[in-house]
Amino acid sequence: MPSNTAADWDLFQSLHAVLETGSLSAAARVRGVAQPTIGRHIETLEQRLGSPLFLRSPRGLQPTELALELRPRLEDMAAAAAAALRDVAGAAAQTGGTVRITASELVGCEILPPILADFHAAHPAIEVELTVSNEQADLSRRDADIALRMTRPTQNTLVGRRVGVVQMGLYAAPTYVARRGVPTAVAALEGHAMIGFDRKTPTRARDVDIGRPITREIFSFRSDSDIAQLAALRAGLGIGICPNPLGHRDGLIRILPDQVSLELEMWVCMPEGLRTTRRMRLMFDHLVAALSEQLRPDRC
Repeated sequence: MPSNTAADWDLFQSLHAVLETGSLSAAARVRGVAQPTIGRHIETLEQRLGSPLFLRSPRGLQPTELALELRPRLEDMAAAAAAALRDVAGAAAQTGGTVRITASELVGCEILPPILADFHAAHPAIEVELTVSNEQADLSRRDADIALRMTRPTQNTLVGRRVGVVQMGLYAAPTYVARRGVPTAVAALEGHAMIGFDRKTPTRARDVDIGRPITREIFSFRSDSDIAQLAALRAGLGIGICPNPLGHRDGLIRILPDQVSLELEMWVCMPEGLRTTRRMRLMFDHLVAALSEQLRPDRC
């Protein structure tokens, strides 16, 4: 696109919002503008690009190939803009600012809240944003400032600290055990209700040996949400994988502890360039200390 007809960032923000939300009305709510404004932005971009960005259908707006090609670039731009705002706010605040953390569902919802509450009590001027997802965030483009990961970081641009090993095993609720009993061998699991994934096969499924291939068909309760699986486990719907600290905390019963187990390393990571930023270092050190304590071998 010639430079003298380049669309400004405001137009691309609207395109990004429509791609993220799937409709003009939802994009307008996200951006805090009127729906006709979003529509005009899209039309202006289409005119300048010389090609449609969306096809209108009874199912709503369907992005064209051009829009899909632009999407990753827009995501990079949005992430960079958000990171810049966090950095500027932090610099202006001196002792405050924002730290954006990303963690898996279980870690973000079940482990981090009390740790972050302690941090907030010590540093009330620092705001915390938490992204909960089992997809690995790209710290190089500042999708987040600090990440909790279950694998060793491989990028040289990241600072990483190993805080321990998360021990995992099969667990069941006391109500399930009272109703169905405890399997005494791996082969006996075939006669029990199992809790597991639906459409997305987690990497850890390849590392658990239950004597048969782990596919979605072996589960009587299926969900791709780890939080939903844990809730089903607590409710007594069946037997499922659970981190040992959560299993102990919730009074669940370990099943076949000597035969079925899994270990995952936990790392706290952040971009090298953030290590001298006060609020980032405070949060990084706090997470390392708190998680190292929780993952001590004698507590897992």
